[in-house]
Amino acid sequence: MPIYIRLAQKADLPAIMLIINQAKKLLKQDGSPQWQDGHPNEQMFQDDLIQQRAYVLIVDQEVAGVAVLQTTPDPNYVDIAGAWQNSTAAYATIHRIAISDKYRGQHLGVIFISNLLSRGLFLGFHNFRIDTHALNKRMQGLIKKSDFHYRGVIHVDPTPDGARYAYELNL
Repeated sequence: MPIYIRLAQKADLPAIMLIINQAKKLLKQDGSPQWQDGHPNEQMFQDDLIQQRAYVLIVDQEVAGVAVLQTTPDPNYVDIAGAWQNSTAAYATIHRIAISDKYRGQHLGVIFISNLLSRGLFLGFHNFRIDTHALNKRMQGLIKKSDFHYRGVIHVDPTPDGARYAYELNL
């Protein structure tokens, strides 16, 4: 059963949105307000496709996950209550990562992040960042399994629910 990543294509959008909606439901069940405000939405993924930064995880020729590897600076990461270990090097950010319900529990998130890190290295990045809500324990576990280190709190919006734990990995 081959497992790999590739750039997402327009034809993947229905599968991507199904996975994102499954993830939104799971976050709600877990008690996290993350992704409960309508974001991420289809327009965001259409923009990601145009920017060629959306990737899909393929398992046995089926879209099993989605993530964004953003290679431009994230404005939400400028102000951090804490400190980045490497605040001068260019960095890539992993955003909007989700695995299909069909593949949950198979530890594919670690494989997906590993592949995204390899892609980032291929593109010349050695500094990686990722963030998640304080109540998103599943994502925090995945981030720690992938050897990211907690650096502080950033905000994606000015509301209390906009606070995110920020992590960094330098390779």
